[in-house]
Amino acid sequence: MTQLELAREGKISPQMTLVAEDEGVEAEFVRRGVAEGTIVIPANIKHKNLVPCGIGQGLKTKVNANIGTSSDFGDIDTEQEKLKVAAESGADTVMDLSTGGDISAIRRAIIAASTLPIGTVPVYQAGIEAIAHHNAIVKMTVEELFSAIEEHARDGVDFMTVHCGVTRAAVDRLRQQGRVADVVSRGGAFLIGWMLHNDCENPLYENYDRLLEIAKEFDVTLSLGDGMRPGCLADATDQAQIEELLAIGELVNRARQAGVQAMVEGPGHLPLNHIEANVKLEKAICKGAPFYVLGPLVTDIAAGYDHITGAIGGAIAAAAGADFLCYVTPAEHLSLPDPEDVRQGVIASRIAAHAADIVKGVKGAAEQDRKMAIARKKLDWKEQARLSLDPALARQVHGKHASSGSACSMCGQFCAMELVEKYLNITAIKC
Repeated sequence: MTQLELAREGKISPQMTLVAEDEGVEAEFVRRGVAEGTIVIPANIKHKNLVPCGIGQGLKTKVNANIGTSSDFGDIDTEQEKLKVAAESGADTVMDLSTGGDISAIRRAIIAASTLPIGTVPVYQAGIEAIAHHNAIVKMTVEELFSAIEEHARDGVDFMTVHCGVTRAAVDRLRQQGRVADVVSRGGAFLIGWMLHNDCENPLYENYDRLLEIAKEFDVTLSLGDGMRPGCLADATDQAQIEELLAIGELVNRARQAGVQAMVEGPGHLPLNHIEANVKLEKAICKGAPFYVLGPLVTDIAAGYDHITGAIGGAIAAAAGADFLCYVTPAEHLSLPDPEDVRQGVIASRIAAHAADIVKGVKGAAEQDRKMAIARKKLDWKEQARLSLDPALARQVHGKHASSGSACSMCGQFCAMELVEKYLNITAIKC
């Protein structure tokens, strides 16, 4: 039985118990959220060394790190190193988006090495194999697409992005309105090209019941992809994006009816004043399904700093109710990320997630900051480093310049907290 089916029967699975312990909440709270579809636990029955995490309402905001080869660079070793860095930096999940090399071997190695939930986008592999077999992505057969999906599920993938909402109606909207950046989703582009060439409906939409059967067999969580997500601010919250979201709302309901867990992917590039509305729209149309956002990036001109751009948008989105942040690295829009890009991307998104958790009242979030404040007042540098999101960097920066006193080199002998504590103590003694 799937996590959703167990939850609906009132049963608390071992995975629900582990999630509850990690979150500091009651297992019944987690079970109820899974039963309602507001919490998902990506946990493929084939992923044997998995330590599950919960994603959704009332839980800590989670962070995903994308890794994977491209047609230009990367192999098993490079992606194993990125996986290691992502895990050490505190990512909650990892997606293998490989499009180069031996894709199956890379995926299997990552799953075998990872205790974190692993996600993939099977249409990438299906499309690339269609080029090898037929010389064109658009000649991919429906059977080849579903063969790739089943292969990923059998290998132990815990969640997979499937662009089921890229329907002919959404493509028609795209054509009618026009866009500055058209389509920036790679999976969406593969499917749109296939649909237009073959003059057919999206096979993932048309054969959705078949997809649900595979997902149910292995308890794969469907991440309903945003193939029409805006790739620049000028395209934000347009008709094509909303047309796709409406279809996804229907598909969430069908997944729940079939006993399959589902979450929803969202934009993309959004100006600050669009973010909250987008979150509320998804939550309303998709009946509270966990929302997984890429950033969102709040400006298009921060090349090289898009981990910061994404963290700004991610904090606002999560505070408004988004549940899952897909990191953005400094390499976004520029190159394939290396391990250092992965580290910076994870940390930036973790900052955004934690800032939002304080606003959302997630258990324990504000207490972490209180402990840091106390450590700073005490000038306890060891404890400050321990409490930091990146302890190694905190220690490194603190040690850059020697200080003549117990404060850091920024204030030296004139630390405000040290001075005020001294004078407050003197006043207390005199009184």
